[in-house]
Amino acid sequence: MNRLIFLFAAFIYAIKPFAQNMPAGSPLDIIPLPQNVEALDGHFTLPDGGISFSIDGSDDDILCNYIASLPVKFLPADMHEADMHIEITDSKTPANEESYTLTIDRNQINITAPTETGAFYAIQSLLQMTRGGILKQLECCTINDTPRLAYRGLHVDVSRHFRPKEFILKQLDAMALLKLNSMHLHLTDGAGWRLQIDQYPELTSLAAWRPYKHWEDWWNGDRSYCNTDDPRAYGGFYTKDDIREIVKYAAERHIDIIPEIEMPGHSEEVLAAYPELSCSGKPYTDSDFCIGKEETFTFIENVLSEVMEMFPSQYIHIGGDEAAKTGWKNCPMCRKRMEQENLANLDELQSYMIHRIEKFVTSKGRTVIGFDEIMQGGLAPKAVVMSWRGIEPGYKAMQQGNHAIMTPNSHCYLDYTQDAPFKEPVSIGGYIPLEKTYSFEPLPDEATPDEAKFLLGVQGNLWAEYITDDSHAEYMYYPRAFAIAEIGWTMPEKKNYADFRRRSLSLIEQLRSAGYATFDLANEYGDRKESQQPLSHMGRGCKVIYNTPYSKQYPAAGDSALTDGVCGGWTYGDNKWQGTMRDFDVTIDLGGVKPVRYVGATFLQSVGAWVYMPRRVDIYLSDDGEKFTLAGQAWCDVPDTSAEIRYKVYSTLCHSQARYVRIHAIKYPKPGSWLFTDEIVIN
Repeated sequence: MNRLIFLFAAFIYAIKPFAQNMPAGSPLDIIPLPQNVEALDGHFTLPDGGISFSIDGSDDDILCNYIASLPVKFLPADMHEADMHIEITDSKTPANEESYTLTIDRNQINITAPTETGAFYAIQSLLQMTRGGILKQLECCTINDTPRLAYRGLHVDVSRHFRPKEFILKQLDAMALLKLNSMHLHLTDGAGWRLQIDQYPELTSLAAWRPYKHWEDWWNGDRSYCNTDDPRAYGGFYTKDDIREIVKYAAERHIDIIPEIEMPGHSEEVLAAYPELSCSGKPYTDSDFCIGKEETFTFIENVLSEVMEMFPSQYIHIGGDEAAKTGWKNCPMCRKRMEQENLANLDELQSYMIHRIEKFVTSKGRTVIGFDEIMQGGLAPKAVVMSWRGIEPGYKAMQQGNHAIMTPNSHCYLDYTQDAPFKEPVSIGGYIPLEKTYSFEPLPDEATPDEAKFLLGVQGNLWAEYITDDSHAEYMYYPRAFAIAEIGWTMPEKKNYADFRRRSLSLIEQLRSAGYATFDLANEYGDRKESQQPLSHMGRGCKVIYNTPYSKQYPAAGDSALTDGVCGGWTYGDNKWQGTMRDFDVTIDLGGVKPVRYVGATFLQSVGAWVYMPRRVDIYLSDDGEKFTLAGQAWCDVPDTSAEIRYKVYSTLCHSQARYVRIHAIKYPKPGSWLFTDEIVIN
């Protein structure tokens, strides 16, 4: 024991000079970057015994108790003796209720805010300046700060993989530090129902459990569910007491918990437990609620009534995305509903449901949010559109007078890999590094000032198909959640990625010291090296003749894409890879007969995104463009079950003369699958 005391004393003695030489905390290190900072002379030194504080203008003990619980030691004190004084002015307007002024001089810290929320955010800025209590000096300054957008959110998918209550509470603390104010809980989906509903007990005795831990095993298996007492049961759900605790904890951090109850699609788990709500009336048959049955609306309204009792949020998310609608086509009840309501097609049938549910939710004083598919067939008048397929649907909603939250999968899907796939955990596909997320601008350039008023906010989404472990989820959130926070808070003209990255490296260390798993930004590998400089080869700049067309959705550089010297990066969605849902068949005209020694093309596979390697690539040569001779074949050796993002060069060596080079890639036979390539290399 004496040896341990000696070692501890030696450690304290060793770090004391280091602590004395540490820099002072700066307001320019904060994420999200404040709107306005004025530097003042001098430094404020944190007292060794803790910072005494007082609050004036608020009788609410929540803020006081929160401050007293922080890692930086705060002690309540009389106003005239306090090192830090907080004044709540109660002069809020819709435009400033989250704003604050933080002034630090040599002797005192002063916070002025119209609400407790603004004061709370000032405390978060202060915490970041101290790096969680490590730094003992703060630069003197005045910060005048207010958010750019009202809604700043993170999405948590607890359906694919249930997250314990403790995980949710932990992420709420990180969100508070970042001034994020909305947690979107994806509580229901085909992979599992996660919420106690008293009127429908089988939602949690059956639909909350599956005999597979890993989502991909369930998805590729029989997609069945099991009872709670099954020894294979994997899953879980939140009790009403759990939700009350989560909601209370979030409210103390000025965060709304927004529940999502998915409809009409992604509802396999509900229809397994209550098959009478499907078109077929049979379990394991349909994925969409039957819109023709009144029982469907009774169920949904009963569920939403219990949900709204648990969650006080103004917003209730109803999903609305990716409804298959296959069961509706031949359902007599759905056809009858369409006839009764004079609905022209299945999109209008979905719109009927969304309008009806929106009216019900509105009658309870709440507001519906839905993914941008809720616009199909006509948008409900007060619904908020969460735009994930680009920002165009959200902008269209804004033009119609509906609010929009921008969360495009091109920038804000945090389940996509954030670095080179070969060094990262398995992901669903795509490549969204921190810099790309940070570059996102949610307001369309062409938006008028009146239209801009309907941009509600921005959100980062983390879908959990391939994210089983809680630590993996944290790793995917941070630091990209930092970027989401700054997009939503800081004016775009103040953003600078190099400076943001510097600040992120510091905040990563603060989170790690608090027990969070984060991406190793300091050792980021970056984009695919081949994509970072033009490639020279004999075929570069040559004409491409398309024997089968490429997709208009993924044209890359169009007709010149395959010989422009530009190779793709880590994702098919980077506008460098050209895609097709057919066989890939092109001919390159070299402009004259030339010696051909090598022909090759790179393809990629991302099974989670339905992108597959070709089964075989045939390479032909011709002098006249009419008579072709097979020069070589390359076969696929990449398993179609491999979840990793894979890249493969299909090539052949030649010893021929030719003017025309034809490459025919045989597509993977799965309906709806894609094939992508970037550059045909000829030498």
